[in-house]
Amino acid sequence: MPDKPATPIKNVVLVIFDSLRLDALGCYGTPTPWADIQTPNLDAFARESVRFTRAYPESLPTLCARRAIYTGKRTFPFHNGDYSHMKGDWCVGYFPGWGPIPEEQHTLSEILSAQQFRTGLVSDLYHQFKPGKNFWRGFDQWSFIRGQETDHQRSGRVPTQEEIERWIPREFSEIHDRVMKAANKDSFWFDSKALLNMRDRVREEQWFNAQVMQEAARWVEQNGDAERVFLTVECFDPHEPWFVPEHYRKRHDPHDGREQVISPYAEIPDIPEDLLRRTRANYAGLVEMCDRWFGHLIESLRVNGRLDDTLIVVTADHGHSIWDRRGFIGKRHYPSDPETFHLPLLIRHPQGIGAGTQCDAFVQAHDIAPTVLEAAGITPPEPMDGRSFWKTAFEGGEPIRRHVTVGWGGSLTVIDDQWWFNCKVDGTGALLYPVRRGLSDASVAHEQPERVREFFRTGKADAGGTFPDYLLKRTAALADHPGSAPFNADA
Repeated sequence: MPDKPATPIKNVVLVIFDSLRLDALGCYGTPTPWADIQTPNLDAFARESVRFTRAYPESLPTLCARRAIYTGKRTFPFHNGDYSHMKGDWCVGYFPGWGPIPEEQHTLSEILSAQQFRTGLVSDLYHQFKPGKNFWRGFDQWSFIRGQETDHQRSGRVPTQEEIERWIPREFSEIHDRVMKAANKDSFWFDSKALLNMRDRVREEQWFNAQVMQEAARWVEQNGDAERVFLTVECFDPHEPWFVPEHYRKRHDPHDGREQVISPYAEIPDIPEDLLRRTRANYAGLVEMCDRWFGHLIESLRVNGRLDDTLIVVTADHGHSIWDRRGFIGKRHYPSDPETFHLPLLIRHPQGIGAGTQCDAFVQAHDIAPTVLEAAGITPPEPMDGRSFWKTAFEGGEPIRRHVTVGWGGSLTVIDDQWWFNCKVDGTGALLYPVRRGLSDASVAHEQPERVREFFRTGKADAGGTFPDYLLKRTAALADHPGSAPFNADA
């Protein structure tokens, strides 16, 4: 372990947004090409923080990412992540690694709790609380904000087809139904339950992200007597469905036309202009709403005297493509794209160290836990796979990585200073791009066979050198994407 800081951090707040794109934050200076998204509170926070420009997940999607964040352990290549035998959750088995935190792994909350931190979790990420999940481990209090997606929060009159079609155009629901059928799933995830959960929300403070930040602020108020605190705030927004109060949406799309709140997870090259505009407007509006209520939490920390004795980490699990490349709306692992994989990461030191600076070093999600522990002067009970970047960010230390490897399902992505490499875990279907590629750049994997093989060897080594048999079998069914190299990268 690195040397402990001379003055250990007393308190830590970790805020994780779901599906928040890096280019949706004004502080990064690379605005989305299709919306003028305003994030004044996050931008102000960034001016007091170190802003990381090359932060990436360890594995995806949602629960896989959080296993890595919470434990500092690699989830990829999912040797302990085959949950296909479990029933009742269409995501279980559909995504390797989508399961509980392995019992033998220590969580950040458990480690800090053992060191007399008072720990709290506030979350509307309902996947964390499904039967068999255990993401609340080590928290003295966990508050579950109910109602996202198809959480069984409410019963009542089933929404009519007319009500559903008010929010989801028929052509989008048909596309999504085809995607689900191709994945051998029986139902469309946005069923009447999601609309039932949202039916009578009329005041802004009833929306989920507002509830999460208000509850987190209450936790800060109610735990003011604690000597040391660790609070994790999980905000499922701006994940779809993109329900957002109308006044946020209208700034980006003032038209009275059709609504559109889902992500079809498909390429739609001929999407009607009004539906694309509305999709992007609802996402942009929801980001701005998240920003507004994040400001509420930061102000609550200030008035409760916690802001200037607390390390605050703000990040996301992944982003979301909204017709940026190939006409695709959704997130996917193959082909992998920056809109989904490139993460915002802002860390505010309570003493103002590094305020307003930029860190260009590669960091990954599983590096967060060891970094927090080093900041707090705590040695983990066993080594973590992640590496602390505390000295890199705040003491001018050397970068901890020269590249990153991200695993998701049956594919891996390797990114370094020059290249973005993506292939299936059996080494086939290679895609290779310059790391700063344009929206329409083609893969050059055909032209760079030796580089392709080297990147695959790198990714496989980061995965521990082997892939589980069940994952390789899944990969065999994954179709090559147009433009991929037709040779085995491990040859």
